Amino acid sequence: MSTQTATRATAPWWAGALAGFLAAASGVAVGTGVAALLQGVPSPIESVGNRAIDYAPPFLKEFAVKQFGTADKPILIGGVVATLALLAVVAGIIGRKKPRVAIAVVGVIGLIAVLCAAIDRTTTAGRALTLVPSVLTVVVSLGALILLLATLREREEAAAAHPLGLGRRGFLKASLGVTALAVIGGAVGQLFGDAAAAASRAGIRLPGAAKAAPAVPSGVEVGVKGVSEFVTPNRDFYRVDTALRIPDVPAEGWSLRIHGMVDQELNLSYRDLMNMPLEEHRVTLTCVSNEVGGPYVGNALWLGVRTATLLEMAGVQAGADAIKSTSADRWTAGSPIETVTDDRNAMVAIGMNGEPLPLSHGFPARLVIPGLYGFVSATKWLTEIEVTKFSDFKGYWTTRDYTALAPIKFSSRIDVPKSFQAFPQDKVRLGGVAWAQTVGIEKVEVSIDKGEWVEATLGAEDNNETWRQWSYQWDDATPGNHQVTIRATNKDGDTQTSERARIRPNGTTGWHSVQFRVE
Repeated sequence: MSTQTATRATAPWWAGALAGFLAAASGVAVGTGVAALLQGVPSPIESVGNRAIDYAPPFLKEFAVKQFGTADKPILIGGVVATLALLAVVAGIIGRKKPRVAIAVVGVIGLIAVLCAAIDRTTTAGRALTLVPSVLTVVVSLGALILLLATLREREEAAAAHPLGLGRRGFLKASLGVTALAVIGGAVGQLFGDAAAAASRAGIRLPGAAKAAPAVPSGVEVGVKGVSEFVTPNRDFYRVDTALRIPDVPAEGWSLRIHGMVDQELNLSYRDLMNMPLEEHRVTLTCVSNEVGGPYVGNALWLGVRTATLLEMAGVQAGADAIKSTSADRWTAGSPIETVTDDRNAMVAIGMNGEPLPLSHGFPARLVIPGLYGFVSATKWLTEIEVTKFSDFKGYWTTRDYTALAPIKFSSRIDVPKSFQAFPQDKVRLGGVAWAQTVGIEKVEVSIDKGEWVEATLGAEDNNETWRQWSYQWDDATPGNHQVTIRATNKDGDTQTSERARIRPNGTTGWHSVQFRVE
């Protein structure tokens, strides 16, 4: 009896669906587990997701950040997993009668995963090693599918047609075995992912700063409940990047290469940086993806070595007008040379708010350049600084319709009230933050129900690289629904424009407004 005939047994559709799902799950789990054990190697799902990120048009990236915020990465991974699961289920259903077709479908899916791994820029390991998880995923998935489809046949037909025919009881046993394999692989992935970097970070004790930041001035906090803390805790600091998996980069073995148009190339270890004169500075960072009134801005105390010091050691050659910074996952950014050599507090940071950089914020080291949007300045998991010319390269986002020069557009935000928040009539106190990095905020004004502009009370200024809090007490509030609008003026005398600009190519503009109610 032919295989084609044997597989026309009356196995229910759900059994075929289960076979396809378990086969894919076991392969992905094994691949993920092996990737977790191999430092710097992305899992097959991550490699597919990374290709999706790199090939997605800019408008799709903007849509994802706007709609899903910092959940965009889990949603992307979920989408990849859901698509794979659906295809595997369909393949399993088809495989009840046409096993060769099902095997071909799974094989093609596996080949796509292998190709994605082969061109995945995020790997920090050798290219051959990067292929291992995806190849294992294909092998395990195909093996499990062949086994499970074989056990779906009627006992008599399967025994005659295929040596693996184990009957329906055999299908149950095989399913349990494949499920156990998937569970074990998934557990390994959870236990060992980012293990090297996490262990490395746990063992680091940062030295004191040769130049410590002055104490936070009294009065920087305006005392309005709900206004963002002046110094953003690490757990609350925004994260926007392209890394589906945080690069697993331990400090041991890490180095920063400074090269290009320099007199002397430098290769600095983490220990080298710690032994240099470290400085502390509070700096507010802003992401270009921040919509008007958005959350992608935060203020932190950074510890590191000034980039000006490092470039002076290397010796910048005449004609250079840019630095190209590269991360461990090969993401790149370009920054004007003057922004890392002037008197602003640009640095290669190794500490954040009194502790080593969190893994998600760039451990072991990252760039911090005040006054520039992150996509041209805030390279995390930093490995290279190349002194060069803008005419000789383009950064990751400048190949995607974003401008090469991207100074932060000063802005302001209403933290209180939240949309449709209700206040008692005698306790209408509003507040928020405003920022104009490297220039400073001069004043903040509010307008209630599109009325006249009234100056708000500003918190004390720390320095011109940090945001300022503001508050406003509405003493003659009237019951009902209202709208508050805000605008800021910087120390150059410029006032925020009301004109709305999109995120791309170099950041948004416009006034932030919020609806609220007085009772």
